[in-house]
Amino acid sequence: MVPLQRTLTAPWAGRTLAALSILTALTVTVLTLPRLPQFSLWPALLGLLPWTIGKYLLCPIRWHAISDSGRDLRWHLRAYAESELFGLLTPGHIGADLWRMRRLTQAGMPRLSAAADVGLDRFVGALGLVLFVTFAATTLPLRMVLLALVGGVLALAVALLIRRIRPAWMPRHRLPPPARLIHGLVLSMAYQASIIALLVGVLLATGYHLSPIGVLGAFGVSQLAGALPGPNGASPRDGALALALSALGVPWLAALGAVTLKALLAWGPALLLGGGCLLLARRRAAAGP
Repeated sequence: MVPLQRTLTAPWAGRTLAALSILTALTVTVLTLPRLPQFSLWPALLGLLPWTIGKYLLCPIRWHAISDSGRDLRWHLRAYAESELFGLLTPGHIGADLWRMRRLTQAGMPRLSAAADVGLDRFVGALGLVLFVTFAATTLPLRMVLLALVGGVLALAVALLIRRIRPAWMPRHRLPPPARLIHGLVLSMAYQASIIALLVGVLLATGYHLSPIGVLGAFGVSQLAGALPGPNGASPRDGALALALSALGVPWLAALGAVTLKALLAWGPALLLGGGCLLLARRRAAAGP
């Protein structure tokens, strides 16, 4: 875990990744938004509000509901907010998972159990995404469904095989009861709805409009590119989302501007909440007992 910690906290690495991510999003935004017939930031800010609640309240509550850490909700709220800042600094948002694993190990959880805890939260989040897109009556790409099913079956088969051949390798992590898993799925679906609200807001900010169902369809298609990592605002998923919006009738400049604006807005809550939690923790550590 020490090399991972150094990777996340090395000044040069963090500054370089942050600078590249912000510079890319800023460049695309500056080149696209001024060329639009009309632009207003207020719809985007209104859409940012439910997304912030979903990301920094509903997601930590979901993690707390299914976690085996034994920590209270306030601990999960702080750890999740901190992790999101590191997620924006790393391709594929992998830094968020690594930071959460680090915080769990600091709290006394074995490394394998910490990885299983974060992995279970990721799995519930992904399953909530599939259920949300399906229940919202939009067409979910068949490839996405097949990949999710095949991936789940393979992961279960590998886990059962390892548990039979090398039981010592398996983390001692208790699965939450069904009621807590269902609670986590409902929270995950509510978070997906907040993403749609943000996407509708950034589209309205560019002067264009799609129905929530149309935005949901574009969002579902963009998840096919989610397996390929990339910096926030310039990842394959962001590119796929812009292409999907354009295919639904949004002009290319507006679609690209909306996606990069969405990426830029994500930095505000991350710096305010995640950065604030890290700053408070550092001050407490400096003050001593």
